[in-house]
Amino acid sequence: MLLIVWHSRTGASRALAEAAAAGAGADARMLAAAEATPADLLAAQGYLFVCPENLATMSGAMKEMFDCCYYPLLGQIEGRAYASIVSAGSDGSGAQRQLDRIATGWRLRRVAEPLIVNLKAQTPEEIMAPKLVPAAILNLAQELGASLSAGLAMGVF
Repeated sequence: MLLIVWHSRTGASRALAEAAAAGAGADARMLAAAEATPADLLAAQGYLFVCPENLATMSGAMKEMFDCCYYPLLGQIEGRAYASIVSAGSDGSGAQRQLDRIATGWRLRRVAEPLIVNLKAQTPEEIMAPKLVPAAILNLAQELGASLSAGLAMGVF
């Protein structure tokens, strides 16, 4: 089973997570970061982490999920597949680097290139406004979910 752990403030990351879940189908479970527990992660074969970049790092709620789950899972999920989607206003690389460092500590295996979605929100009003993700980008998230789910089902990952 693919576990999609997400956090969103303005809707972009949620829409991306939902698109990935739609692509993954019945073999996926979507779970808000605030609800994810070590047992949830332990029960999954692979992971898709979806969050916004806030102030050059992953969102606080996603970081809190990792803070609560990191040590209880250390040494128990090594080698499992993961991928990530970051929604950003301009860059996204800070959040991506942070996700990758945590995944390296868990010894997870990246199985797809990061999807960084730059929505070009630059003013305070644009940053705080609800986001609409272009259909072409949602299609990329859906394809990523489908690929991850298929790879897990076939034992490729």
